[in-house]
Amino acid sequence: MSGKISKVVKGSIADEIGMEPGDTLLSIDGVEIKDILEYKFYTSDIEFDIEFEKANGEIYEVTVINEEYEELGIEFENPMIDCAKDCTNKCIFCFIDQLPHGMRETMYVKDDDYRLSAFLGNYVTLTNVTEEEINRIISLHLPRINVSVHTTNPELRCHMLNNRFAGNIMDRLNALADAGISLNAQIVLCPGINDGAELDRTLLDLSSLHPAIKSISVVPVGTTKYRKDLPKLTLFDRITSKKLIEQISKHQESFYSEFGTRIVYASDEFYIMAGASIPDDNEYEDYLQIENGVGLVRVLMSEFSEALSSTTIPQNITNKSLVTGTLAGDLMKSLAKSVSHNITVYPVVNDFFGHDITVTGLVTGADIIGQLKDKDLGEYLIVPSVMLRDNVFLDDVSVEDIEKELSIRIITTDGTGKDLLNKLIL
Repeated sequence: MSGKISKVVKGSIADEIGMEPGDTLLSIDGVEIKDILEYKFYTSDIEFDIEFEKANGEIYEVTVINEEYEELGIEFENPMIDCAKDCTNKCIFCFIDQLPHGMRETMYVKDDDYRLSAFLGNYVTLTNVTEEEINRIISLHLPRINVSVHTTNPELRCHMLNNRFAGNIMDRLNALADAGISLNAQIVLCPGINDGAELDRTLLDLSSLHPAIKSISVVPVGTTKYRKDLPKLTLFDRITSKKLIEQISKHQESFYSEFGTRIVYASDEFYIMAGASIPDDNEYEDYLQIENGVGLVRVLMSEFSEALSSTTIPQNITNKSLVTGTLAGDLMKSLAKSVSHNITVYPVVNDFFGHDITVTGLVTGADIIGQLKDKDLGEYLIVPSVMLRDNVFLDDVSVEDIEKELSIRIITTDGTGKDLLNKLIL
């Protein structure tokens, strides 16, 4: 455990009371702060005493009066203060278990920490949480918990997570719901395992937690070519995706009639695989699961259309190109064509992970280089930022590497429809 401070925001409360990078937070109101939850909880009062140690060993205690409920203004070397809890499951569909060696290090991290869920939105299984920690979540009034449920059938959940302690999920969720904790749920759907009647059961069980349950996302399982010595899984196709959409739609109608909200949403992948129309904006309600790939396409389309209607398109747009995953290939070609015929879209086949992986966020630098090596890319190549982290692709290939290999300037787009249009007409 370490409350060592890495940053103090200039002009903040922490700055005004003399806290500096290198200082260590010791306690608030006499309570030793064990993790970020306690820090957030005990600094939420109007008045509190804070004790911290300077780098030279001097200890200060200051009374803070915060009538405006401002953030204290500090960041910790370890954002959690405490160590993050690791995943103790061995899920049959775990994507991390299907990764090759040599990718960026963050790809191999298996966190399963309810604190990261509360403050960063991570999805957790609650299998490594004790009753004491459930009570702690309740006593600290956490705003939300995002839960990877997958199924509410106890025996099936134990099987899917390869964890004999995974079957009590409804007990855990009921305790949190009864305490007023907001819940979002995720279901990774595996054909022949937790779909069909099992999915019906899971959705009905979860809907019984309304109004605590705010949303449920249903996403398709994904497999890579590195899936060796792991359980055999079937993937969704056009027919099964269409059936899944029909099943979800029936539950949405029922839930909307009973609760005034649809609660459950299928991810964008299902609609594209089924060749179905993307639902209208109002059907996604508050877009609570957009970071889970639910409604991203609709938002992009709406933003792009709105930007296009209010933008004067130049007469002579220069030749340029855009890369995307194969799943979004037709969509991106349609958007580009609405702007100019001088824009070429290259859907990149995922040779790195295997051709069953089609989403844009998992396109690697090596595949871009390999498939665009001899292509006429025009003035510059547009790369969606979802492929990158700190200008590096999943396979540790950098933007600079691609610029050098393809002799082309790279421009990134932030994923919004407006920014995409702006990059297309530069």
